[in-house]
Amino acid sequence: MHKNLNKHWHKITLTIVFTIVLRSLSVVFAFSTPSIFLQYNSELLNQKISITDSIKSLEFEYTDYINKGDTVKAIRILNKLARVYSHQGNHKESYDKLWAALILADASKKDVIKASIYREIGRHYSYYHRKDRALHYLNLSLNLKKQLVKEGSLDKRELLNNYLSFVATYRELNNFKLAEKYLDSCYYYNNEPKKNSRWHFLKFEEAVIQSSKGNDDEAISIFNNILPWFVENQPNYQVLIYKYLGDSFQNNDDFTKSQFCYKKAIEISELKKAHTDFVPLIYEGLSNLYFSKGKFLQAYNTLKKAKDLDAVFFDSRSANNAPLLEIQDEFRKSKENQIKFLQTQKLKQFEQDEKVVFLEKLLLWGLVAFLVLFGIISFRSLRTKYRVEKKLLKKERELEKQKDLEVIELKNKELAASVLKLIEKDAFLEQIKKSLSKKTEAEINREAKKIINSISNKKNENWNEFQARFVSINKSFYKKLNKDYPNLTMNDQKLCALVKLNFSSKEIAQLLNMSIESVHTTRSRLRKKLNINREVNLKQFISDI
Repeated sequence: MHKNLNKHWHKITLTIVFTIVLRSLSVVFAFSTPSIFLQYNSELLNQKISITDSIKSLEFEYTDYINKGDTVKAIRILNKLARVYSHQGNHKESYDKLWAALILADASKKDVIKASIYREIGRHYSYYHRKDRALHYLNLSLNLKKQLVKEGSLDKRELLNNYLSFVATYRELNNFKLAEKYLDSCYYYNNEPKKNSRWHFLKFEEAVIQSSKGNDDEAISIFNNILPWFVENQPNYQVLIYKYLGDSFQNNDDFTKSQFCYKKAIEISELKKAHTDFVPLIYEGLSNLYFSKGKFLQAYNTLKKAKDLDAVFFDSRSANNAPLLEIQDEFRKSKENQIKFLQTQKLKQFEQDEKVVFLEKLLLWGLVAFLVLFGIISFRSLRTKYRVEKKLLKKERELEKQKDLEVIELKNKELAASVLKLIEKDAFLEQIKKSLSKKTEAEINREAKKIINSISNKKNENWNEFQARFVSINKSFYKKLNKDYPNLTMNDQKLCALVKLNFSSKEIAQLLNMSIESVHTTRSRLRKKLNINREVNLKQFISDI
């Protein structure tokens, strides 16, 4: 704002130097300022008194809430005070209130409130065209609210005010392209009924952007559409509306309406004591209007008024703003002072209790050393005991295993002996059978046939008894045999059992009532089913199962 005023100031000054005599300028200058800009009637005086009383009342409420420990309400009062001072153009006081509110919000862990304060601080920096600082705090506010939305503790529609602050900031920086981009985001989050309060502020920004594009007729239409709502609900905002409405009329070369809007904006600002820091821009627009119509004296006079007011509100030489533009981060300083205070207190406490702490540490380390030593001794003792018990258990298992093997071996020997007896008996019975079979049928009486049948049945019973005993003694063998080779027949399993008991082919032939050649053939088939070649010893292979 300051650069634009200086540029225009030099332009008008040069024009006046070459068109008007300096002496006549000084004469006219004394009477050129319209009375509407200089006179304050009783209504304005009452307004000023009302604002003063309002500030005192808010200060009293703030003190009362602080004494009661109601931090949230105290922060709310500070925000109100900041807005009041801001409308008066007293940004230093506004800043002080916002920083105080931020310190309270940080101490009370109120992230939503902190985000709102960051946004207000960013907007205040934008008034001075301190772009980097303004965007820094606006982004702090936006990112904090986005995190709260992500956590589910805040409605995403609350992001609308943040995006609207970006629109206003870029509008004040004359970056209408970015302002329009953020305005699109505002419309995205404004999913409430069409003509709510936020909708009117969005339409205001849209009208300004349309005017920047040269669409002044459309801008004027929007301004006229939303103006009644602001008159009723936000009368102070008329200052901005009439200013930009005056710009649009000026762009359309409508001198009368443009002049009316500018003067109306100034009148409302003085009446309401609102947006007073915006008045220099209004005077600048009015000066441009006079200059475009060749009214150089009025243009000069009006621009001088704009320059003087701009110096009051924004010039670093102003007593009001000199400390503001060099403002320190009071929030950070306050935090640092708190940390330093705590460190000092801790140091004093340490100096007072140093000996006690030393003894406590000594006892603590002694206790720790004792516990560590006791733990090591206990651990070694337990480990030694565990190793001894493990060895004893291993030996017991080995002995039990050896005992089981010996029992199995003994039973197998007994079984083998019984089988041998069985073979001898079967051989004897077979001999009797053959002897009787050679006789003629007439010679064989009924008693002989009974003997022959009894011998055959007894033979099967003997084998079944042998198999049952073998299975009971060698359960693990049969279980593994059936699991690994499920395709073995009952005769294959008999052959495996006899081979495991170390019977010869001759003995197996006698027991199974087949020739020795048949036994060899059966053994060969068994090898194939067990998937072993001739190089592998069949007895050893079966014994390892």
